[in-house]
Amino acid sequence: MASDGDIRVLLVLDLLLSLAFSTVVVWGLSFFDLASFTLRSVATTALTLAVLTYLLVLR
Repeated sequence: MASDGDIRVLLVLDLLLSLAFSTVVVWGLSFFDLASFTLRSVATTALTLAVLTYLLVLR
């Protein structure tokens, strides 16, 4: 019998990995002067990515 795990752990991992990935992406975009590296842009990107991941994978 397989266990799906605790949803809270999955959500925290989703948020942390989305934050790490979005930090790298926004930093790369700011390196090429395509976006500004601010807390707001990183948080917005991370939240968007986390919601998309939740809807496409965890649902």
